[in-house]
Amino acid sequence: MMYLKIMDIHNIVEKYAPSILKESYDNVGLMVGDMECRVTSILVALDCTLKVIEEAKQNNCNLIFTHHPLLFKRPDSITSDNLLGEKIIKLIESHINVYSCHTNLDSAEGGINDIIVELLGLNSDDIVDPIKTESRPGCKDGIGRISQLEEPIILSELCNRVKKYLEMSSLRYVGNEFKLIKKVAVINGSGQSYFNKARLQGVDCIITGDTTYHYVSDFEEQGMAVIDAGHFGTEWPAMEKVAVFLQKQIKSLGFENSVVLSKINRDPYKYK
Repeated sequence: MMYLKIMDIHNIVEKYAPSILKESYDNVGLMVGDMECRVTSILVALDCTLKVIEEAKQNNCNLIFTHHPLLFKRPDSITSDNLLGEKIIKLIESHINVYSCHTNLDSAEGGINDIIVELLGLNSDDIVDPIKTESRPGCKDGIGRISQLEEPIILSELCNRVKKYLEMSSLRYVGNEFKLIKKVAVINGSGQSYFNKARLQGVDCIITGDTTYHYVSDFEEQGMAVIDAGHFGTEWPAMEKVAVFLQKQIKSLGFENSVVLSKINRDPYKYK
């Protein structure tokens, strides 16, 4: 009998969002575990938190598939004295594997950035920071998407659209609410380092998360509108689509393993 293994999940990811697309600072792939391990069920989450690990145990999931890497850099030690060490020890004790797909999933054509653009009812007309690889000729990969609006709208209406389609109760924005928006850049997660590239491509507004005061203040002075929908807010809605994609791919291989979307992975920020 054939069993679904971690290696099968790795192969699915490498076709969808190959690791060659990751940013140089990033760490993606199998964080904890064994490529030859048989998969029971898969829990999809944005982050591998202690609560997510417990959720995986309760759902009989021996693979946690996350967007954010559990390990960004090699730890000096793995002990229960720190949060990362505690997580790794719990994972190993519970025989749970962790696989992370981060900036490669952001960049890939059809990945998180494209999903968010689609959810917002926009088109992916161009890329803020394109990536060209010989292994993916013709693919539109890279960080950030640029959308030329068919019908320009004012900033306040665009804010309402973001809240509605990303299912958010509130967001932050910079710019005159009556500013007419014709060209938008969407950069999921933390997009500040790409703001200038987007500005030079003539966008009127950038939708992203994790913005900081002085940075957005400078861009406001340059006539740029910014919608900060949060790091979680600009990524979590896409993870549901990623979970559905994984489930379809697993079934296409002839396996019946279930993919479960985390119910407890939530935005750490609360708003009043």
